Amino acid sequence: MTPVIIATLVVLWQLVLVGYTYTLAGNAADEAVRAATAADRGARQGACQEAGRDKLPGAWEGGAEVSCDTAGGFVTADVRIEVPILFPGTVSFPFTVHGHAGAVEEETD
Repeated sequence: MTPVIIATLVVLWQLVLVGYTYTLAGNAADEAVRAATAADRGARQGACQEAGRDKLPGAWEGGAEVSCDTAGGFVTADVRIEVPILFPGTVSFPFTVHGHAGAVEEETD
């Protein structure tokens, strides 16, 4: 019975890591788009990437990809984060979690 309990706990822990990675990706996308809308057009990509990676824990930050795009006064941010296997910061699954956010570009007076 002990191996079944241990296997169940391992599967549940992995599901927690997947869910937490989704949460991190969504939050990073929100932060990135918020910073990008407030930045000048020339500095938008740098502000986006910096803000998107800022709140990520170190174990998730290494495999994260952050990008922003502007079209028609609307700014979008996309974040892709690799899902760790059992122990964050070691090995990751070969698939990534995607976070997406958008906001209207701020006007300057």
